[in-house]
Amino acid sequence: MRTRTNSLGGGLRPPPPHNRTESPPSSELLRVRVQPKARRNEIVEQPDGSFRARVTAAPEDGAANRAVVALLAATLDVAPSRLALVRGAASRDKLFRVEPPPRRR
Repeated sequence: MRTRTNSLGGGLRPPPPHNRTESPPSSELLRVRVQPKARRNEIVEQPDGSFRARVTAAPEDGAANRAVVALLAATLDVAPSRLALVRGAASRDKLFRVEPPPRRR
C-alpha cells in the first residue's frame, strides 16, 4: 500500500475500505424555493416534491438562509448541523443536503 508523505515526513494512510456488507448511509437532497420577508414562517410541500419556505427574515447578511435552516430543521425534526446548503446561497432556489445521523459504534 502506498502512502503519501506530508511536509514533515510522516506518512498519511488512506482510509480503510468500507465493509462490503454494510452500505454507507446516503444523504437526501431537498429543493427549496424561499420567500423572504413573508408574513409568517412556514414550509409547504409542492406537488413536484420540492418545498416552498416562507420566512419573515430579510435576505440580508444570510439572515434568511439561517431562518430557512432553522425552519427546515424544526420541520424535519433533525439537528440544524445536519443540514448543508449545497447550492443557492444568494438565490431564492436552494438545494439542501440532509446528512444521515452518525452511526453508533
